[in-house]
Amino acid sequence: MNDDLTFFDKVYLVVKQIPFGRVTSYGAIAAFLGTKGSARMVGWAMNASHNYIENIPAHRVVNRNGMLTGKNHFGSPHLMQQLLESEGIKIENDKVENFKELFWDPAVHLKI
Repeated sequence: MNDDLTFFDKVYLVVKQIPFGRVTSYGAIAAFLGTKGSARMVGWAMNASHNYIENIPAHRVVNRNGMLTGKNHFGSPHLMQQLLESEGIKIENDKVENFKELFWDPAVHLKI
């Protein structure tokens, strides 16, 4: 990955590759980028992505248990769930059902 990119830009490059109908976690992105302890920074990047020029599917990034912990950073507290459900992902009590089956690991699917 280009070393001239900011951390946020690197996060966005990964997030843009999450397939429709799949989710990943903040920690999985951080680990893929070689910064395993920076899951919180990935969350900050997701929060800032709403101001990014390109569309970043931030709704596809959840916590390590499949919880919609970033839902309050969308236009409404229900928007993240609505976006996921529009992709066929079932949500129950702010958690992705079948999280393990829907989990997309950038370390497995992407190459640096």
